[in-house]
Amino acid sequence: MKTITLLAVAAMLLVEILGSKSSVGGSMNFMLIFVLVMLTVAIYEAWSNKRGAIGWIVNLFASAVGGLVAVAVIGMAMEAMLPHLHLEGSLASSQNPLKYVLIAAIAICMVLGSWMPLWAVNRLRD
Repeated sequence: MKTITLLAVAAMLLVEILGSKSSVGGSMNFMLIFVLVMLTVAIYEAWSNKRGAIGWIVNLFASAVGGLVAVAVIGMAMEAMLPHLHLEGSLASSQNPLKYVLIAAIAICMVLGSWMPLWAVNRLRD
């Protein structure tokens, strides 16, 4: 899981630094990374625990639901936090170091959001 988290953080930061700055292209790149992270977490957990077909389906569903909830919570937290930062302009247009810290935190929260439902499902399986 540590490797997946590090790769997710690296991918998000690389997309932010080298990726598209357009309104649609940047968001689509972040969503692509989110889907890849969510699938990677689900597949890794199913493969490492030698799950059957039903286990794979349950893992994919739980990871998707958890990841979507995590993204929604991250969005609400960002909306609540940004007015208190007193930035001149938007965070996206600034080159404030806080922008990169927040992107890394979002990647970590995405992995945790995809992994926590799998942890809960595994607790119910035992």
